[in-house]
Amino acid sequence: MRVPSLLAVFAHPDDESLSAGGVLARHAAAGARTAVVTATWAADTPRAAELAEALRILGAGGPRMLGYADARVPQSAPGRMRFCDVPLDEAVRRLVAHIREFRPDIMVTHDAYGGLPGHPDHVHTHRVTVIAAQASGLGQLYPDAGAPWQPRALYLATHPRSAVPALREVIGTRKTAYSVPDEQVTAAVDVGPWLEQKIAAVLAHRSEVERGALPGVIAGLQPDARERLFATEWYIRHTPTAAASAQTELTI
Repeated sequence: MRVPSLLAVFAHPDDESLSAGGVLARHAAAGARTAVVTATWAADTPRAAELAEALRILGAGGPRMLGYADARVPQSAPGRMRFCDVPLDEAVRRLVAHIREFRPDIMVTHDAYGGLPGHPDHVHTHRVTVIAAQASGLGQLYPDAGAPWQPRALYLATHPRSAVPALREVIGTRKTAYSVPDEQVTAAVDVGPWLEQKIAAVLAHRSEVERGALPGVIAGLQPDARERLFATEWYIRHTPTAAASAQTELTI
């Protein structure tokens, strides 16, 4: 059975490892083509180099960076617009070009809340990716972006409410933690066998470790705590209209 190819789209370097590192490693280990598009940060920044190392660990190829600025970090892409301010049509067209070039069976991105933190770049990446996953299969749209290709499904990385209390032990009670009712989760993926790769990819984002962001918090956890909190990844399946009859699942 052929394992479906996977294209992930996330807002910042480290989102791919935190949100879908296990699934990326799992698909790559099974021989599937995998890749990641990152919306923000310029290719000549230290975080881009960290992203390249994380993707190497996960087996997800080289960085594919749209190169826009992080909404909260102007120096992430000097002279470039914030991703949240870019005309929607421009962002969608550029992502459609990546989809049509890579031709994934399935895609992964942030959920509508932008994951646990609800960062505006996460929310906008969700919005752009949902539109692009649909538009990529429509030949009349963006004809200069390559031949039409319709992914069979889009999976939204999320957290069920039942998982939040344990995560609160790590992220604290004062930080925002968006989640969804457990019944909305359509795929709970056991990534335990690939957890070591996932954690290594997270820790490859050294600047985030050093500044005490979530990768830094994870660096200080004991192995049993890492397994308890990060060995499962949760997703909501979203099917583009043109692919509604296909049944490609995020399992192998």
